[in-house]
Amino acid sequence: TLGSGMTPDNKLRTAAGLSSLWDGEPIKRVRAGDGVSVLPGRRLSMHLMIQPGVASTMLSDPMLIDQGLLSRVLVTGPASASGTRFWHEPKPESDTAIKRYGARLLTMLEAPLPLKEGKKNELALRPLPLSPHARRIWIAFADHVERQIGPGGEMEQIRGLANKLPEHAARLGAVLALVDNIEAAEITNENIGAGIVLAQHYAVEALRLFELGQIDGDLLLASRLLKWLRQRWTEPLISLPDIYQRGPNQINDQAIARKAVGILEHHGWLIREHGPGIVKNKKRREIWRIVKA
Repeated sequence: TLGSGMTPDNKLRTAAGLSSLWDGEPIKRVRAGDGVSVLPGRRLSMHLMIQPGVASTMLSDPMLIDQGLLSRVLVTGPASASGTRFWHEPKPESDTAIKRYGARLLTMLEAPLPLKEGKKNELALRPLPLSPHARRIWIAFADHVERQIGPGGEMEQIRGLANKLPEHAARLGAVLALVDNIEAAEITNENIGAGIVLAQHYAVEALRLFELGQIDGDLLLASRLLKWLRQRWTEPLISLPDIYQRGPNQINDQAIARKAVGILEHHGWLIREHGPGIVKNKKRREIWRIVKA
């Protein structure tokens, strides 16, 4: 399961495995007794629904960011609709649209799979190229994204996702082309235009959620520091070196310690004292008094 796969010991292996599936590589499995299995021609579709707190932790996880998994997923976190979901009679055309959509999906699911000759469970996927006009639109979008990921650009904070945004747009355009016509021979300019609109939506969501994740991550560190101060630190005063040398493992340098202290000071859990002062028999330039109650 994904839960056990995201434990500290398995997280990197799970992220690398999911990334390789996104890239279309064969699935490789190693099982005791069965040896190594290589399964080419498989495809994976993943849809996860997770609570906001868990999502915040995941989206700000340095390992997942560095490994590249988060740049391969499209995340959205709409605001809660609670308080606005008042009853109204459905429109007659809504039922017609839902039935038409269901029928289209059923037609796609019932279509015979394109299997390799002589194989029962290995796909032989056909290419789905961009039309000449769609290709020009896609190139313009790719260049636009490239201009936004440099220093000071609007997408600098989500550079990992932005680097793959043109590919996401092409994939989304391909899906829309096949939903429109399962036998489509190319991605049209209308398809790629819609794919680009969707890709930009996910980019905006990523920017918003990235900022929320950063804020929540900082608050989480400050909460851990406060817990450590209450349970482990016996002195009435504290300094930055005491925190990043003796405190929680996640707070291991001065910059992180200062940010966490700033949050606790803002919320009234630490009070800055006129320094320098003595903490644990050492003279410290900056000191804070801990509010225990």
